[in-house]
Amino acid sequence: MKQWLDLNIFLGITAFDWLHAAIAGVVSYVVLVVLLRFLTGRLDRLAANTRAAFIDRLAAIFRHTSQFLLLMAAVLIAAAFLDLPEKWANRVQHLWFLLIGVQIAIWINRGVTLWTHERLSGTGATAHNPVFTTVMAWLMRVLLWSVLLLAVLANMGVNITAFVASLGVGGVAVALAVQNILSDLFASLSIGLDKPFEVGDFIVFGDIAGTVERIGLKTTRIRALSGEEIVCSNTELLKNTIHNYKRMAERRIQFNFRVTYQTTPEQLRRIPRIVKNAVLEAGNTRFDRAHFKGFGDSALEFEVVYFVTDPGYNLYMDIQQSINLALISELDKLGVAFGVPVRTLQFLDSPAGSEDAGQGQVWRQGLRTGSGRPSLSTAR
Repeated sequence: MKQWLDLNIFLGITAFDWLHAAIAGVVSYVVLVVLLRFLTGRLDRLAANTRAAFIDRLAAIFRHTSQFLLLMAAVLIAAAFLDLPEKWANRVQHLWFLLIGVQIAIWINRGVTLWTHERLSGTGATAHNPVFTTVMAWLMRVLLWSVLLLAVLANMGVNITAFVASLGVGGVAVALAVQNILSDLFASLSIGLDKPFEVGDFIVFGDIAGTVERIGLKTTRIRALSGEEIVCSNTELLKNTIHNYKRMAERRIQFNFRVTYQTTPEQLRRIPRIVKNAVLEAGNTRFDRAHFKGFGDSALEFEVVYFVTDPGYNLYMDIQQSINLALISELDKLGVAFGVPVRTLQFLDSPAGSEDAGQGQVWRQGLRTGSGRPSLSTAR
């Protein structure tokens, strides 16, 4: 037995040393697994007692430890019990750096994922812009793995200065080739930082009006009033003047109406008070003014301005309908008729031999108070 254990089976190392290394590797793996479970368990209990979100996230990050990397770490610990040649010893050192670097990167990547999920799942006051969160998470991951790659290459003896310089030149070439995509990407980042609109906002730009459904890295998707989905480039979208109606604190309304010239001065004085009462009784409104504006071609004109204290469009239409019905009812009680367009036709010459030869005729067609029949007047 002793002769067999003293037998050199690989790299000039005896079977007895290989056995010791195997036992050390198994014990190391078990110890690492037990320590990891003990650490995460302690963090879970501490988070439950203190209700600290940071500790809970830390426990979630440690639970994301790679079992394969733990196994590889146990193998490297076992290799320390072997009298390896210098070439293999150097490789073991490089592998230690690689394992530790990859595991740290996995932990950081998990932390970025938890941060992203927390920001995207927030509602109300805790909600965050999804575009900014997505872009930042993507940039952090790219930076993380790039730094890890460069660190590993530097540890292995690669001259990363020339490598980084070549990447810079290549990056310029790639940027020129995909400048439209990069333009949309930076426009998406601008939307995330400046927040001219968010998902759920009703916006209008150019001849497009609809609700924002998704803000992506390259395009923004808008659900139009007619039902179709509009996909717009982020760069082109930011070139337009955007009207965001969801962020209205209140809606200013201006409308006009006209009454006939047969309306008396006393009736004209009472009309603004009638309008004010109609606006206030509609609810969710703030009255501003109602004035006898001027003299139209065929009617007397009034201008009304009021505010709806809620920006909802359907609510505004309900209020306007209520005001219109109230005005029709109250003005009818007052004996005031709404003004309508009137057209006057004047014939300067009459046919020879006619009964009214030499006399001009004037036809006035339109709607008068209580009558829609045309009237004929003769110019004398």
